[in-house]
Amino acid sequence: MLFKRLEELNEEEMKGLFARDVGIQDVLASVSEIIAEVGSKGDDALFRYTEKFEGAKLADLRVSQEEIDAAYEAADERLLESLVQAADNIFAFHSAQKERDLWMTEVSPGVFVGQKVVPLDSVGAYVPGGRAAYPSSALMNVIPARVAGVPRIVVCTPPKSDGSVTPLTLVAADMAGADEVYKLGGAQAIAAMAVGTESIERVNKVVGPGNVYVTAAKMLLRGTVEIDFPAGPSEVLIIADRTADPKVIASDMIAQGEHDPKSISVLVATDDLLASAVAEELTIQAAVAARSEIVSQSLDHSAVLVARDLDEAVDFANAFAPEHLEIVTNDPMGTFRSIHHAGSVFLGRYTPVAAGDYASGTNHVLPTSGYARVFSGLNVDHFTKKISVQMITDDGLVGLEETVTTLAEAEGLMAHAESVRKRLEPKDRATDPA
Repeated sequence: MLFKRLEELNEEEMKGLFARDVGIQDVLASVSEIIAEVGSKGDDALFRYTEKFEGAKLADLRVSQEEIDAAYEAADERLLESLVQAADNIFAFHSAQKERDLWMTEVSPGVFVGQKVVPLDSVGAYVPGGRAAYPSSALMNVIPARVAGVPRIVVCTPPKSDGSVTPLTLVAADMAGADEVYKLGGAQAIAAMAVGTESIERVNKVVGPGNVYVTAAKMLLRGTVEIDFPAGPSEVLIIADRTADPKVIASDMIAQGEHDPKSISVLVATDDLLASAVAEELTIQAAVAARSEIVSQSLDHSAVLVARDLDEAVDFANAFAPEHLEIVTNDPMGTFRSIHHAGSVFLGRYTPVAAGDYASGTNHVLPTSGYARVFSGLNVDHFTKKISVQMITDDGLVGLEETVTTLAEAEGLMAHAESVRKRLEPKDRATDPA
């Protein structure tokens, strides 16, 4: 773990912190082969890859209603209650994001312009498996699509070696409003949703986090299907001053580290004593963490940094553009006002990233690796498109005539100008039913 003052970071150390290499180049060849196989052999390729990578020999890719019903029966009542509360908050947050379906405004006399918001016809949501089951990701991917009004929502999630899907993941997908759930993981799942097979009809857009193979498949298939954004290992950056509790800060960095050996946790402290105390706490807490081996590997490429002041800390955070940003300062909202680049922000001592991961209602599918500079986290807008509309009266067109014809002729598009003039000829205006 790197422990330094920001001003002392050398170029190599700075590059190392900002690189956050997802490793896509290392898997492009194998992922390209998988995509080609799925495209040419369809379901046969899906069954073969599922047996190869998951160890599951399936008779059917689609999860049946009987399996979903059994999942509800098998799920612990307390877990079901937790899912319901999380789903309610996620639904409420994303409902608040939804724009008006249609609006129009008069920008000048007789000139009315507006916008119609239309949901996509179909989307595919990838829900990871692998090291753990992620029912929360089913909620996060599906609920905003349902709020947006998408009529067909497909979920793909890796099966266990016995061919089953973790019951809580099935319950979450069903509770969120998925129309179809398939036992399918990895690059082959992304390919199936993008190009379609005998069992899985293709979708318009694919969303959701995954490992490097999933990310590579999304990037390679972007010309075939739209995606949300690239995603790499999860990360958190914490800005903290002397009011922060070092045990709490360390626990949040440990929590981030248990995701994956490549997860990144960075503290930018404005106080030397806090930074030293957090570094000490990290050693203590990592040793007793439930996933200590993964946490230790993660901390190897994490950092505790000391800034001269809050301004320097904020500047570093904006340059880093983290997936998750915690602000644990005396005035967190004041600090937040200077933040321009972050996937999701958590203000104050009592707002851990874990709350956003599960239950506060904001979405945990977020851009990583600095992509927060240009991408938003998953939201209702990802599942809609916007159609502009205009309606102009005869008097309104009169008011625009000179502007339109002057600009059109300046660009050499004489027919554009004539299309306006012909509408305003006396005979046309006299017979105009409007």
